[in-house]
Amino acid sequence: MSAETEAGLMGRRVIQVTPYYPPALGGLERVVAQLSQELAHRHEVHVVTTGLRTSGLPRHSVEDGVHVHRLPAIEVANTAISALLPVQLAKARPGDVVHLHIAHALVPELVSAVAALRHVPYVAHFHLDVDASGPLGRLLPWYKQHFLGRVLRRAVAVVALTEEMAEFLVERYGVSRQRLHIVPNGVSDAYFLPPRPAPARPLRLLFVGRLQIQKNVARLLDAMAQVQEDVRLRIVGDGELREPLVAQAARLGLRNVEFVGALYGDDLVKAYADSDAFVLPSDKEGMPLVLLEAMASGLPVIATDVPGNRELVDGTGLLAAPDPAALARRIDELAADADLWRSLAERSARTAAGLSWSRVAERVEQVYTEALA
Repeated sequence: MSAETEAGLMGRRVIQVTPYYPPALGGLERVVAQLSQELAHRHEVHVVTTGLRTSGLPRHSVEDGVHVHRLPAIEVANTAISALLPVQLAKARPGDVVHLHIAHALVPELVSAVAALRHVPYVAHFHLDVDASGPLGRLLPWYKQHFLGRVLRRAVAVVALTEEMAEFLVERYGVSRQRLHIVPNGVSDAYFLPPRPAPARPLRLLFVGRLQIQKNVARLLDAMAQVQEDVRLRIVGDGELREPLVAQAARLGLRNVEFVGALYGDDLVKAYADSDAFVLPSDKEGMPLVLLEAMASGLPVIATDVPGNRELVDGTGLLAAPDPAALARRIDELAADADLWRSLAERSARTAAGLSWSRVAERVEQVYTEALA
């Protein structure tokens, strides 16, 4: 970080706001944790979140140098609701940086309202434009039109993960191009593994992610039922769809699929190390952290050709149309071709190089400095 940037941030507190935080499982949650920990090397960092999916942890704690405030909350239609969130945010004072992470409803509106009352600027970090689901899903387009766009336009700066996402924010929500900043996700040093030899059969395929509708693991199971090569799939993650997915695998007779639940820390690193390739069958992504981790681990990657995956995988891994047959063909293609495996493994490692969290944190600090100048 330059001396000018450091001077511009001197004396500030950084308040990261997210409805969920580790050990709650999810890419966004881990992004916020990694970014917060890196910023905490130089700044006083607070995370305001809820205690949902983290039972037994204290309401206030210091974790890896980060002050974490987990507030009591309830969850309705995958939306965190905490009456104490505005109270906690009202403690922000002039000079603080409020960094709002957006991929869920309600929390963004609360942050925007409190920031206006307290005259505290906020940076909006846009991770994903979620699609409607569940009985209340019909309200989502109305919510986006009348509330989310206003939150984004009121931010002093908006962080987008990719250029494609930035253009989407301009066109869909009317965000000023001058306030937009492209900052990709990063990858932890722990995931950078040494090169490995081409795998023996069977090909050990890995999926990591929350078992929810957006990830569409059901598509991956249908693809595995059509795969012709000798492939084993390990599914790492948990979520509300685990039981239906286990039942689907049983109906399809998939004895080569293993559900292992959520893994963290060294156990997750080992899951990458013990695999030969990575697959992501999502309907939509922001910039999937698991793809970056897989690439850093030297794994060839296969992903659906959808926003969020496309920019990261195109030219590096294999993209497949978002249907089971296309995904199965890509899996077979990789499993049958050792030379292709070696080429894609090398491309993965090259793509991940340079995306350390320390570099990403520096870019975020530059956003703060420019926005608050």
